Amino acid sequence: MSVEFVGRQRELAVLEQAWKCEGGAFIPVYGRHRVGKSELVVKFMTGKPALYVTGKVAPAELQLREFLRAAASALREPLLADHPVADWPAAFRLVEERWKGPGKLILALDEFQWMAAASPELPSVLQECWDRRWRNGRIMLILCGSYLGFMEREVLGKKSPLFGRRTAQILLRPFGYGEAARFHPNWSRPNQAAAYFICGGLPFYLRCFAPALSIEQNLVAAVFDELGLLFREPEFLLREELREVSTYNAILLALATGSPTNSEISRATGIGDRALHYYLSTLVELGYVQRRFPLTGVPPTARQVRYALEDPLLRFWFRFVYPNLSLIARLGAAQAVRELVLPELESYFGHGFERLCREALPALYVREGVRAGFEVGEYWDKDTQIDVVGLRQDRWTDLGECKWGHVGSATALRAELRDRLPRFPNPRHATLGLRFFTRQRMRVTPDAATHERWHCLDDLYELG
Repeated sequence: MSVEFVGRQRELAVLEQAWKCEGGAFIPVYGRHRVGKSELVVKFMTGKPALYVTGKVAPAELQLREFLRAAASALREPLLADHPVADWPAAFRLVEERWKGPGKLILALDEFQWMAAASPELPSVLQECWDRRWRNGRIMLILCGSYLGFMEREVLGKKSPLFGRRTAQILLRPFGYGEAARFHPNWSRPNQAAAYFICGGLPFYLRCFAPALSIEQNLVAAVFDELGLLFREPEFLLREELREVSTYNAILLALATGSPTNSEISRATGIGDRALHYYLSTLVELGYVQRRFPLTGVPPTARQVRYALEDPLLRFWFRFVYPNLSLIARLGAAQAVRELVLPELESYFGHGFERLCREALPALYVREGVRAGFEVGEYWDKDTQIDVVGLRQDRWTDLGECKWGHVGSATALRAELRDRLPRFPNPRHATLGLRFFTRQRMRVTPDAATHERWHCLDDLYELG
């Protein structure tokens, strides 16, 4: 696995600015598991005086003792490791008293949700420390958390003791397709896109794909081999964050295999509507599932809402690995990839390409000088599907068709999208522009009369 640090320049700049400013600093850093929060904080702390502790599912006494061991190392005072302290206020006070260096001391509490679970008073303790001493002192407090709901409620929320005290905040999101490509800079664009369709923008997952191997070989080694780093990753991830894992597995399997609506998920899983709403809301809160609706410019109805597996690795794993675990064990990793995955991979990548094109549209607007506000999504009804919809506030709507596979005729592709235009609701009576997204560059003259634009995969990657 590559260990080179990639991207996050804006986030590092925010942390550096806080580090250099007068007085204390308090920055929550939060985002889903494997997004790179710890890596970001450790990168920022390099060469600076810092006390870094990771919370865990453990009693408060054990975590307090680990904090003191970390303090002993950070402050170079070995006796601190065994210093008697009764609680967190005493531990924090002890660190403040022993910090003699110039400038700020970074106090980074990672996986803060586990520390707070063992010590529910901890947010209030930190609030008191901040208000009385750290605000104008020499402590830079960083709280990291993987549970978005917890961080938004217990750290950022109005009912939290820490509400209104942060000096900045960082919601760390997965990399976009452009930055994700930097993990495999020597690969072709189609292979970089393929890795993104499978791993998404999570650094840990992208590093599991070795640059020296092909996409097929990486699937064998990392995803389908029982010793591979990603073979059990979704299972571990869900078990760490959720109870009733078997119920969530059933829902995710239904989503991955083509059941996007409440009624279809309910039929596939046997879960009633009320309970299903709770489970889906939890998955949405964790960032694994997204509510989607056809984008037309008018509010959607409840019947129009669909759910989609937003996390690429979960989408791939529940599509190809989870329902075939016994077969994979019998066939072996290499044969399982050949028989179960390769025949469907191009079609599967087609759906990934649609998502990539929707992700790219805002950058296309920037390049084209579009200044109006916009929304990006897709459209569907019982008769038609439009892959990309760009709903702009300047009375313009872009409709896009995405083709990952071979395109035999630009004329046929053009006619295919034009045939769908009458079925797209246009309540604003906006001008409709057509966009065509293909893997390979097409030799075609755009039709100015219908406001056409053509984009190939290389064009989309050049945006970043």
